[in-house]
Amino acid sequence: MSGLLLAALAPLAAALVLLVVLRLPAAQAMALSLVMTAAVSLFVWRVPPRHVLAAALEGIGIALSILWIVAGAIVLLKVLTESGALATMRQGFVRISPDLRVQVILIAWLFGAFLEGAAGFGTPAAITAPLLVTLGVAPMGAVVLALIAGSSPVSFGAVGTPVLVGLAQGLGATRASADFLQAIAVQAVAIDVLVGTSVPLAMVLLLTRFFHPARSWRAGMALWRFALVAGLSFTLPALAVAALLGPEFPSLLGALAGLAVVVPLARRRRLLPTRTLAVAGAPPGSPPGSAASLSLARAWTPYLLLAAMLVFTRVDAFPWKAWLQSPTIRWPDILGTGIGFAVAPLYLSGTLFLLVALFTLPLQRVSLARAGAALRASAPVVAGSALALGAAVPMVRIFIHSGVNEAELASMPLTLARAAADAVGPGWPLVAPFVGAFGAFLAGSATFSNMMFAELQASAAQRAGLPEVPVLAAQMLGANAGNMISVLNVVAAAAVVGLLRQEGAIVRHTLAPMICYCLAAGAIAMALAAG
Repeated sequence: MSGLLLAALAPLAAALVLLVVLRLPAAQAMALSLVMTAAVSLFVWRVPPRHVLAAALEGIGIALSILWIVAGAIVLLKVLTESGALATMRQGFVRISPDLRVQVILIAWLFGAFLEGAAGFGTPAAITAPLLVTLGVAPMGAVVLALIAGSSPVSFGAVGTPVLVGLAQGLGATRASADFLQAIAVQAVAIDVLVGTSVPLAMVLLLTRFFHPARSWRAGMALWRFALVAGLSFTLPALAVAALLGPEFPSLLGALAGLAVVVPLARRRRLLPTRTLAVAGAPPGSPPGSAASLSLARAWTPYLLLAAMLVFTRVDAFPWKAWLQSPTIRWPDILGTGIGFAVAPLYLSGTLFLLVALFTLPLQRVSLARAGAALRASAPVVAGSALALGAAVPMVRIFIHSGVNEAELASMPLTLARAAADAVGPGWPLVAPFVGAFGAFLAGSATFSNMMFAELQASAAQRAGLPEVPVLAAQMLGANAGNMISVLNVVAAAAVVGLLRQEGAIVRHTLAPMICYCLAAGAIAMALAAG
């Protein structure tokens, strides 16, 4: 068994070492990891070659759908830069509060949570990271802070998909009753009131220590009262919504409630230190004279329209969701293996990004010359993302589909997780969030992590004589944390702000917050399970 565990761990360990320690670009690191994963699948797990190839082809299809989202986000960003809208937005945030710490909380934590609740699947970081850059945050800091801010809201991202699809399919129809799923969701957000509430404070601490000339922990701690109120203004309403309405809208409504509380506090300088943290440096500008001629309402209209479109196209009560999902590209039985791929191109958020970008051209009077410049600036960034995603996603799919093999072994991720469960026993709630994070790191999605490991988490709880609800809640929270280091999310966010080939540096900054988040969630889940 130890040999199997080492073989399964080798590709993942290699990816982390190549990215974080040797600092290779993600495209090279994931290409080497892809080769190792295919070799382990073929020669140790004895997965049929056709099955390995089918999993890789499925991965390429998924990578193309992710790349479409990245491309749409980048094109919209470049159009808004050319029009001067980003410069105008920056001026608007400065009018709310000139303090960079407050601006980071408003954009990454609360506006990002709203986008996560509406769309999920990497959309928030693709929007909030470039907005942070316009405020003067270094691109590296913008990506790191956007990824960290996207932790807690992921529990109920994309209108509750991690619960309603991830946990429901992972547990199976016979066990995933509506009441059971709601109990897990409420437990998860109750734990997150204690864990996620501290995320805004962690963000400003990292901002002032690593991504601002102040290089000071103290400058971040000076905002502790405002940061904790900002955290509670999201987590407490999210808890109330989860308990009263279910798992669809906690992130969406929690974010709106948070903005309603925090914006007035910022305007009136309540709970803020007397010393304002200045902008780190001159942010990227816009074409001369464009920002002055663009009103704040017109500058924000594309993003507000995008947010509205994301909500109205993802809520079942409206007909647009079914309409957009009906034109679907399918490959249901790749190479006769049973592995399938399907994508609804009109439903992808990348399509909405591009539609809004087209709408922006006449709205903000962007000339054809500037529109062409935006497209030319987008092309190399999208191409660089394609290389990294084209290696990372097939590697993940081969890893996940390794359960079909001639060695009669469980899939590689399940083998690793079961070994951990057997080794830990009654201490499993402390480890459960790390399993969730492992799944999100692999799949780039809390939904897929919950789908992959929900049954294992429930079985581990039963074997250890522990209640299932806190353990499954820990799985949900760990899946949130794993999004901070997911290669797919890191590559997508880095591409939008022009940080391709620096993915390892991003993971080095997000790894410690991810571990702290999992430890805190696991400790609380363990106390609840023991009680």
